[in-house]
Formats: sequence, C-alpha cells, structure tokens
Amino acid sequence: MTTGLSYNGTVAGTMSYIQQMAEMAVVDQTDTNFLAILPAMITYAENRMYRDLDFLFTSTSVTGYLVPNGSRQITIPDGTLVVSEQINIITPAGQSNPELGTRTPLLPTTKEYLDAVYGSSAYTGTPQYFAPFNDNLFLVGPFADQNYYVEIVGTYRPASLSATNTTTFISLYLPDVFIMASMIYISAYQRNFGRQSDDPQMAQSYEAQYNALLKGAAVEEARKKFEAAGWSSQSPAVVATPSRGRSEEHTSELPVTATSRMPSSA
Repeated sequence: MTTGLSYNGTVAGTMSYIQQMAEMAVVDQTDTNFLAILPAMITYAENRMYRDLDFLFTSTSVTGYLVPNGSRQITIPDGTLVVSEQINIITPAGQSNPELGTRTPLLPTTKEYLDAVYGSSAYTGTPQYFAPFNDNLFLVGPFADQNYYVEIVGTYRPASLSATNTTTFISLYLPDVFIMASMIYISAYQRNFGRQSDDPQMAQSYEAQYNALLKGAAVEEARKKFEAAGWSSQSPAVVATPSRGRSEEHTSELPVTATSRMPSSA
C-alpha cells in the first residue's frame, strides 16, 4: 500500500508532501522560489484530479434554500456546489428539514420549456420541474403557491492541502497520482535543478505517468459507485419535454417523457 502524504509529514503514518516534491524537483525544500509556487502547484494538481475523476466522496446535499411564495427562483451562494445534479422539494410547505418532511424530486427540464409552459405567475402550485439558469440560480415550474424549501444534491470542492489542512482524501489515498499531477505543474518552473530537469520531454513523461495511474484510480471510483447504496440517486432522471398542441390552460395534463442513457436493444 502506498504511504499517504500530509503537508509537512507531521501526521503519523504519512510522508511529507513538501519533502517528496522537493526531492522529485531536485530542489531544497526551503527554496523560496519552490515555496512560492507550492500553493499554485497544489491547486493545479487537485483541480486536475477533481476534473478527471468523478469522486464519490465529493457528493453532498445542501438545504435551507427555498422557492419563495409567488416566485420561480432558487438562489444559492457562489461556490456552494461545483455541479448540481438533483433538486428535491420538501413538503409540506414551510418545512425546511428534509428528514421531517417528504422529499419529492423535481424533474429536470429546460428554461425554454418552463418559459413556454409555466412562464406566467398566474399559474401557481407545488413546483414539479427545474432548470439550471447558471451556477447559483435555478428556475422551477410552476411558480410556487407557498414557501417551499428544497434540498439540492451535487458535488463540492474540498479544502486544499495546506499548512492548516494537513491531509486530504487525495493526499492520503491517492498520493502517487497527486505527486504526478503536481510534477506536471512544477516541471515548467524547474531551472538547473539537475540533468533530468533539462530534459525537454520531462513534462510529457509526467503526463504519461499521471494518465497511467489515473486509469487505476478511475476503476476504484467506478467500483465504489456501483457498490454504494446512494449510486441509484445519481442515475439519470426523467426529463420533462413539452407536448405539442397543448395550451397553457391544460398544463396540469401535460405528459412527461422519460429519456434514458441506456442503449436500446436491437
């Protein structure tokens, strides 16, 4: 088993990330230039891995946000979630705790559908559909007839490795991938640290090693999701689509068409 990393090696059973990176870059770990780029190197490596690996541990849900009476908007602060996957409306109206109420998933659709079918505030009720407008604003339909709280399921970005956050999931369980991702970044800054650093193919070599390690990590994450009970909540949801030939006054009778990512059998 690969030994995990902590920022400076002070956590029992771990090796120092700073020391490992300094040795790989062939530079003194107290070098001021090295220390100056360390935060940017960590951020690059972590963000690269978060984009390349769909980590199960970053799944979360946030509550406390609502669709106000007479509105069709849900607003959350910037940076709350990286990706929003599902919105559950909590009933009865006014109940903010999903554990004390009933969760009902809103069906994902498009803004165009909501505008066409539920674009007027004259039609109100319990919201049934939602569409993302941007990273922190969602539209629902119909307009809310009361204050409804929601639960938003998605992914978040954990705090980076640092002197005050000395370990992360990535540093403890994927240290080899983390090191290679870091070396891709630092290779552009290496100057006369040794003969290996003079190799113009060095960055490509680290990239190749990173991608090779990434394949194994991706298999592990896929296995976790397959086995996790919560995996079913991440499956594709039905998507609402407007039915031609229906007027707004009959919106309650509009059918919902389910789409699936599963290939159809021949």
